[in-house]
Amino acid sequence: MPPSTNTSTTPLWKRMLFRRLKFMAWLLAIIVVLGGGAYLLAPQWLMRANFARQAMEAHLDKHSVLVGDTRWVYYEGGEGPNIMLLHGFASSKEVWLPTAKILSAHFHVIIPDLPGWGESTRDAGASYNIDAQAIRLDGFVQTLGQQRFVLVGHSMGGAVAGVYAAQHPEHVAELALVDSFGLKYNENAFAKAAMAGKNPFVFDDRAGFATATSLAFEKPLNLPGRFIDVLVDRNRQDHAFIQHTFEELRDPSQYLAVQSRLDHLTMPVMGLWCHDDKIIDVSAQDSLRNGLAHAAAISMSTINGCNHMPMLEKPEDTAQILTGFTLSH
Repeated sequence: MPPSTNTSTTPLWKRMLFRRLKFMAWLLAIIVVLGGGAYLLAPQWLMRANFARQAMEAHLDKHSVLVGDTRWVYYEGGEGPNIMLLHGFASSKEVWLPTAKILSAHFHVIIPDLPGWGESTRDAGASYNIDAQAIRLDGFVQTLGQQRFVLVGHSMGGAVAGVYAAQHPEHVAELALVDSFGLKYNENAFAKAAMAGKNPFVFDDRAGFATATSLAFEKPLNLPGRFIDVLVDRNRQDHAFIQHTFEELRDPSQYLAVQSRLDHLTMPVMGLWCHDDKIIDVSAQDSLRNGLAHAAAISMSTINGCNHMPMLEKPEDTAQILTGFTLSH
């Protein structure tokens, strides 16, 4: 007969190590099972967890504040001069997280969800055009007690930033417009379609999502399929709001909102564009440069290898350019 195993002859440290390894194996198996289940049944939880991880890496905490009847949800963190980052149309504060991870080492960063978008309040009967958002932004700034800060706006958020800066130059130390809406530019395919009433940012399936993101990104997004499903479902729920706001922004008072106020901008102003932007053509930079009659300083930068979303496609370049512009004045 073979000899029986006598555990008493096995050193204690080996037995403890075996038990720990066995426990870790079971724990890993549970995590895999739960993670796989969450991916299949509740992928939105994994997306939220990923955003929370990114915010933690950027040293940002999530806060909320009530301004009138609007609750603003925003990220805040970092040390240094105050810088506020505004997102664009059909977007949210999370698009800035990769860039904020770099900026928070040099700035006190504030990234809100603009009202109507993300986690901030939406009133179905209210207007969320550029002028209305600039008024709301003033309330947010006053509530946070921000006296002087660098204001950065992307796309639609750029128009909100430009209008706000023109109306409240005492608060805006420097203004950076990133692939900004609200300026004249050479008409491209997107502009022609938009003026004809075609809204590519309303979609019902993965194919529609692919079409919309191909307009904004240089390369196809490499997202898990169930994450795309979450974004499609969210878009489907927001169809009416997205379409209504899109129609509002087709008015000349909106798509030229910054252009008509350029002579009111007295602070240093920078235009930052992806060279191959398919949504807001890079020629908008010329309109910006030529219309800034009273700006204290004017800076223009372009980034290659991106389309309309430099903060996601080229976060290092975006952060470097914004930091250089801000610290040079």
